[in-house]
Amino acid sequence: MDGIFRLEDFAQWYWVVFGVVPMGLLFAVYQVWKGRALERFAQAPTLRHLLDASSLGRRIAKSILVLLAFVALTVTLWRPQGNPTIEEVRRSGRDVVFLLDVSKSMLATDLAPNRLERAKIMIADAVERMQGDRVALVVFAGTASMRCPLTHNHFSFLTHLERVDVETVARGGTNIGDAIRVATDRVFYGIEGTYKDIVLISDGDDQDSFPIEAAQEAVRQGARVFTVGLGDPAGTTLPGVRYRGDSVVSGLNEELLREIAFTHPEGRYVNVGTKTGDLGDLYLHAIATADEREGESKETRVWKEWYQGPLALALVLLVIEWCLSERAGRARRRPVAFTAATPAESAPKPVVFKAAGDTTS
Repeated sequence: MDGIFRLEDFAQWYWVVFGVVPMGLLFAVYQVWKGRALERFAQAPTLRHLLDASSLGRRIAKSILVLLAFVALTVTLWRPQGNPTIEEVRRSGRDVVFLLDVSKSMLATDLAPNRLERAKIMIADAVERMQGDRVALVVFAGTASMRCPLTHNHFSFLTHLERVDVETVARGGTNIGDAIRVATDRVFYGIEGTYKDIVLISDGDDQDSFPIEAAQEAVRQGARVFTVGLGDPAGTTLPGVRYRGDSVVSGLNEELLREIAFTHPEGRYVNVGTKTGDLGDLYLHAIATADEREGESKETRVWKEWYQGPLALALVLLVIEWCLSERAGRARRRPVAFTAATPAESAPKPVVFKAAGDTTS
């Protein structure tokens, strides 16, 4: 919403319907239940005195304060903003495309929980360390598909990454060469310069897709190639995967991944194997240290955060609610009925001792 004021997401008005309204109804039902419960115990005269000390008006006021505090906290979550200013932002960095193998062989559990999930964790860790770089995601099995184009929006990239699984690409197999060609011809299409990096994460299984030739073409167009090998070179049985009734074993093909990486003089092969692995180190020591692309300067509107006001109001309302007692200021006292004893009745009676043979009364 342009102007002097905006909320981050108007869809969060649903919080009013599904939050404040049910809470209000809950407080109302609670007060009715509490009143009826007290009425059942109010038959004894001594308890009526305690009932008179509780103020219905104060109980309602405390409920209203809690509801208003909830509304203020909801507004805080909306991130109210205002007083925008125009600032010039210059972007710089490199263009990094991750090629992620999603073939069935990535279900091997020689890395916990499996190769694919470990690869996704490693990519996410690397992206969280990036500053100013554009990132893209290409997934591949029997075919390759671009899931996220180059973007500075790392949150959007991570959202696409999280949704990836072995069903993302319908066709089975592993064609590394196709993935590299998608990065070169589609992701980097029209981008000049040598500020481009390809990071391939796979177990190295390939079905004659000419990955070396594809990597060489990418290098000729200015891209560097890095490869990350996952899995046990000795091979691991794939859980739930069978071919013609027999179990399928998948191992790490380090030789192919090394050849792909060394098509560029600065290329590097990272042997994760069955270890945890950290792509953050690859980014910091190989990608981030290279020359950066100077992006175009762009004017952007920067908003001032106003969430502090409703947050402070919510805290004040909760403190007032906590300090406000349910007891009335001057409780109306009912006399407790009792019967007073007369002085004659209350005085102790004398005890008379009689001697033996005495008949007097």
